[in-house]
Amino acid sequence: MRQIVLDTETTGLEWQKGNRVVEIGCVELLERRPTGRTFHRYLNPDREFEPGAQEVTGLDLDFLADKPRFAEIAEEFLAFIDGAELIIHNAAFDLGFLNAELARIPGAGRIEDRCRIEDTLAMARQRFPGQRNSLDALCKRLGVDNSQRQLHGALLDAQILLDVYLAMTSGQREIGFGEEAAAVAVETAVALDALEAAPRVRVRVQAEEAEAHAARLAALEKKAGRCLWRELEAEAG
Repeated sequence: MRQIVLDTETTGLEWQKGNRVVEIGCVELLERRPTGRTFHRYLNPDREFEPGAQEVTGLDLDFLADKPRFAEIAEEFLAFIDGAELIIHNAAFDLGFLNAELARIPGAGRIEDRCRIEDTLAMARQRFPGQRNSLDALCKRLGVDNSQRQLHGALLDAQILLDVYLAMTSGQREIGFGEEAAAVAVETAVALDALEAAPRVRVRVQAEEAEAHAARLAALEKKAGRCLWRELEAEAG
């Protein structure tokens, strides 16, 4: 599966008021692993920043004056994301701006016509209801290092969001059910079939083993937000 973690920076909060994209940052994943391929562009918005927006990004019109317009990089950008699943935090914001930029280009279409969308804000609200689910809040909750995030930057935020997304969706991978374990699964199933008729041996768990098991489950729950194994044990207990 090909995924693209995407973030944008803009001149203001509402594309409906004519605000424009000033930065796009994308990081590519294949089978949940970074490929090293990124897409990063600063853009000349041809308009002023709204009050406060410039302070958030650290960008200004002097820096952006010699940068390309969106229309100049649109083909390259669309080729990079085409057919992928886009992972975006608060997807409605970024998609609104990107689609507004594409609407200025005849025949460019919409992002949703090219890509599937995964909104990590919606995912976080479902997993952590009633809690703050900003990118910074999720970094703190999931143990993701965001110490370099002094200002908002599209590529840096996309790289941080990548770590947040992997932490939120780690699940089975954290207990060894990744690609390598999956490759062994079929052989294991065949071996288990052969053992069906064998006498079953009861194993008594030592106290230190039980403590290590409980500590491992607690660590998983802290990192992923929940641990199904512990929930099942609680129900059974």
